[in-house]
Amino acid sequence: MSVTIPFYFYLPDKFDASHGFSGKTNAWACSFFVHVGLYGTAIAYTVTSAISMRAIQKSNCYHREGHEAACEYSDTYYMLIFGAVQLILSQAPDFHNIQSLSVIAAVMSFAYSFIGFGLGVAKVIGNGFVMGSFSGVSTTTSIEKMWLVAQALGDIAFAYPYSLILIEIQDTLKSPPPANQTMKKASTMSIITTTIFYLFCGGFGYAAFGDNTPGNLLTGFGFYEPYWLIDLANAFIVIHLVGGYQVYSQPIFAHFEKWICEKFPENGFLNNEFFLKPPLMPAFRWNPLRLCFRTVYVVSVTAIAMSFPYFNQVLGVIGGVIFWPLTIYFPVEMYFKQMNIEAWTRKWVMLRVFSYVCFIVSTFGLVGSIQGIISAKLS
Repeated sequence: MSVTIPFYFYLPDKFDASHGFSGKTNAWACSFFVHVGLYGTAIAYTVTSAISMRAIQKSNCYHREGHEAACEYSDTYYMLIFGAVQLILSQAPDFHNIQSLSVIAAVMSFAYSFIGFGLGVAKVIGNGFVMGSFSGVSTTTSIEKMWLVAQALGDIAFAYPYSLILIEIQDTLKSPPPANQTMKKASTMSIITTTIFYLFCGGFGYAAFGDNTPGNLLTGFGFYEPYWLIDLANAFIVIHLVGGYQVYSQPIFAHFEKWICEKFPENGFLNNEFFLKPPLMPAFRWNPLRLCFRTVYVVSVTAIAMSFPYFNQVLGVIGGVIFWPLTIYFPVEMYFKQMNIEAWTRKWVMLRVFSYVCFIVSTFGLVGSIQGIISAKLS
């Protein structure tokens, strides 16, 4: 690259794409938000996996002791287990090249989504009527209602994090057909599919429980039986997120290590690879830089997750931070540049208004989610 930039702005695919259309300043900002999003997603996955592992233990406890039993367990232990697993997986030098990872993640995602949807439908049928109302969850004050709406918007924003790794995925596609055409079709299909699942799961969950709908249908224990199916769904979530953690973390690993190795090409500590052959195990390559940086990364993610183990609020904060810049603002700005859209034309005005409205909504969701974390921390 012709420009020397600090690491926290160094994400080559995003930097090159944004720099080509929007200038160096916007490219730096885009790369910064991408890194924040990738790091934040790792935190969210740590929290979610721990909650799902705890839910398996609680489900089994309720099945043994009864639904009124005091089956309370801490998330901390499970976050440490999840972090330990990620410490090991993060040391794999070519983990990001395992294509089966995406397939496994997709299968797990469909599996637990179908289970959640099916349990919601079964609950509605069992109740014999639809719970809830068009106005949503009841609250004692309008301020409380406003904060819940804001947190919900933040969660919705986090539900579409594909923009973080979209360009990296596109770079792996073979031509012909052109990668951008393939990616457009894949993006459209994935957005439609996930939106349908979100609406069905969320809608039937609310129809099943009304004001008592948990933030996570599979871990909030609106469902107790069949306990084995709830355990299976939560196991699918954990398996999905174990791989998903690596999908979102490997770009940070690769780009930091590439940046620092290019900055100090003669440093043996940073560049040398060593082979280790433990007894009864295959030999593997390790690198001091990879060992140190990735260990610090996983430890820091786990520590933050343990400090803020609040599922919906954490997702809302991350969604509020990354949704507008990465999904709306930068794509719109690049579209203006690429298509030579003149200022004050109808399309220019419509897209500008769209971007401003999304900014307001994202900010509202971010503020509400931060308020939710503060309230949860102080309660």
